[in-house]
Amino acid sequence: MRIIPAIDIIDGKCVRLSKGDYDTKKIYNEHPLEVAKEFEASGIQFLHLVDLDGAKSKHIINHRVLEQIASQTQLKIDFGGGLKTDEDLRIAFESGASQITGGSIAVKDPEIFLGWIEKHGADRIILGADALDEKVAVSGWQEESKEELIPFIQSYQAKGIQYVICTDISKDGMLEGPSFDLYQKIMTRIAGEQPLKLIASGGIATFDELPKLAELGCEGTIIGKAIYENRISLKQLETYILSHG
Repeated sequence: MRIIPAIDIIDGKCVRLSKGDYDTKKIYNEHPLEVAKEFEASGIQFLHLVDLDGAKSKHIINHRVLEQIASQTQLKIDFGGGLKTDEDLRIAFESGASQITGGSIAVKDPEIFLGWIEKHGADRIILGADALDEKVAVSGWQEESKEELIPFIQSYQAKGIQYVICTDISKDGMLEGPSFDLYQKIMTRIAGEQPLKLIASGGIATFDELPKLAELGCEGTIIGKAIYENRISLKQLETYILSHG
């Protein structure tokens, strides 16, 4: 299982929110590049970079941060937040993203999203399926859609999607543990010819939760606040990566 730390960006700074609420913003570092370099020094190879300003304003904003991290580390970055147009995508890839995550766009404009999969390939486009009570949420989680989570994932899997990041919003940033039941349900219900690469996100609080997520079949897990609040140390993650390398 891949370990993917998260850096969320507001005003070019590394922040965390609770349940996606911008009013709960806590700044952890003024310089995201420093944070990324620390991750890399601990043997981490992947990074989940979220443009929260972009998510709110519905177009890419913090691509300079992406460019900085991509050009000064070897991290493979998946980038999301406010990607709505082919132009946003071009900027993200040119700024160094290895993959991009599309969430709201997949709900609101499936044609554009499917066009991205066709143009860039399913290995570079991740479906962001963020949910509250198994309903998909959009626009930086400011809105809930009518889409049911599992059928939503299934419909995109049928159209070629391989990677899915699933965040249970009720857990995000709360340090109360991830949604094991939800991930188990997804892995059980979604069996296709192509196995789904499910990336768990939201609520990770202790190191012991990682083997459990791996056991459920998660391909990766995104860890945010638990690292910043020192609930999980980079040393622990380094040991995990070395022993599962």
